[in-house]
Amino acid sequence: MKQSIVHIALVVKDYDEAIEFYTEKLNFNLIEDTYQPEQNKRWVVIAPPNSTGTTILLAKASKSEQEKFIGNQTGGRVFLFLNTDDFWRDYNEMISKGVEFVREPKNADYGTVAVFKDLYGNLWDLLELNPDHPIRNK
Repeated sequence: MKQSIVHIALVVKDYDEAIEFYTEKLNFNLIEDTYQPEQNKRWVVIAPPNSTGTTILLAKASKSEQEKFIGNQTGGRVFLFLNTDDFWRDYNEMISKGVEFVREPKNADYGTVAVFKDLYGNLWDLLELNPDHPIRNK
């Protein structure tokens, strides 16, 4: 049996501002942006450059109970982990584009990591895994 996680939903306030942040600040690719008239919403999928794995579905909050989770889907914990093949290249580019880092870069047993906020305040790890890390070798 082979299974995989295809999308992770990220609750956003506005489709267009989220697309702009992820494509302009993080260099993500816009994979799909399809209007769904029967539900009066859009199916918006983004992914990191050259990624072939899980994508992010930008899901606009449609109810007040969803709106309160924008920017805090995990209760203040790091929510998403963006792995890179060159930490310092991406870190410096993100800094130059105004991405806010809330924890400075550090070397850990598994690799180099720093924590940043997306436009809504969700916390992300930017990390470069060590060459011998089991995930990197898949």
